[in-house]
Amino acid sequence: MELTILAVSFTVLLILGVPVAFAIGLASVATIVAAGLPIAVVFQKMVGGMQVFSFLAIPFFIFAGELMLYGGIAERIIRFANSLVGHVRGGLGMSNVLGCTIFGGVAGSPMADVSAIGSVMIPLMKKEGYDTDYAVNVTTHASLVGAIMPTSHNMIIFTLATAGIASVSVLGLILAGLVPAIILTVCNMAAAYYVAVKRGYPTHGHFPGWAMVLSAFLAALPGLLVVVIILGGILSGAFTATESASIAVAWALLITTVVYRSLTWGNFIRACAKACKTTGVVLLLIGISSAFGYFLALYEVPQKTGELMKLVSDSPWVIFLMINVLLFILGTFLDMAATILICTPIFMPIAMQYGMDPLQFGIVMLINCALGLNTPPVGTVQFVGCAIGGISVGQVMRTILPFYSALGMTLMAVTYVPAFSLWLPNLLK
Repeated sequence: MELTILAVSFTVLLILGVPVAFAIGLASVATIVAAGLPIAVVFQKMVGGMQVFSFLAIPFFIFAGELMLYGGIAERIIRFANSLVGHVRGGLGMSNVLGCTIFGGVAGSPMADVSAIGSVMIPLMKKEGYDTDYAVNVTTHASLVGAIMPTSHNMIIFTLATAGIASVSVLGLILAGLVPAIILTVCNMAAAYYVAVKRGYPTHGHFPGWAMVLSAFLAALPGLLVVVIILGGILSGAFTATESASIAVAWALLITTVVYRSLTWGNFIRACAKACKTTGVVLLLIGISSAFGYFLALYEVPQKTGELMKLVSDSPWVIFLMINVLLFILGTFLDMAATILICTPIFMPIAMQYGMDPLQFGIVMLINCALGLNTPPVGTVQFVGCAIGGISVGQVMRTILPFYSALGMTLMAVTYVPAFSLWLPNLLK
């Protein structure tokens, strides 16, 4: 009965449009009351869930991403990307993909990525004769790569959501995401090129020469070094994964104020305010999800879900496919952090039971969550892209299939070929 109240109340509250954090909290309170337990349990779990030292990395990574968003790093990255592939048919689309990938590695946030790159590239592509739906689809899908890049705070959230299930290191997850990020970028570029050829978009100019490419690269290099510093520092033992986030903030401040001198006082205040707001939302979700996770464990939800899946099939291939479908469906209704915190305790034990490595599952989870960011009704990345392009979500969805296919192919490759996510972590053990 308590489990039914938990599931039904949570679902009804979401349907009514109640914010996810409050829906989780109210569902937990309703379950506590039905079970006859002290209501203080909910608050104890919330406070305990937020009192983790590793959580310090979350506000720092978020703040670093906001500083880079408002500090003018995106424009230099776009120039570098455009110098490499801007001359190819549909070159602006491919430049967009490459720029989003590079900036995603620096900022670690799909939302920051689509805001920074999209605000520059979408109007530019429209001006050069590209259809608006194409410009928006290229930008929103390419920005999702940021979810599996080294500076992604969602990786920190996933490692903490695995507590009590498996030991997953932040460094291992960062390394596991690098090859899938490259695969996703290549698939996105292929989709952008395919649609550009199909629609007959023209080429723009000629290859500017390697001297121009080198010049653009050197201009963007100070911003790009944040990824090298984070990976190098953690691998060498100079600092921990948590400390790397504060290093990222210090480096972002140094680059945007001293090297580029592009961060104004007003934009610094905006970056601080946005980082505080995002951090507050994320930590509230983490705290409330800790209480929610307590009930999931208490009423053996992972075990019961696994038993239901076994009724359909015992094949790992089918089980993994069902997990992906369920994660995709849930990701369309929940924010990325909420999906990670709620679904990891349910589906990770099932995936591990059928032979999937925790690191591999982490990347599968993050790609599914990223896909949800670009799918209505709660596709926040898609909404931002459409707002910048001045186009409706319905118009964008009509031509989204090639770009969905790129994400789908990457997801299937990571799900069924463990080496894509495990080769690099195993190599550097």
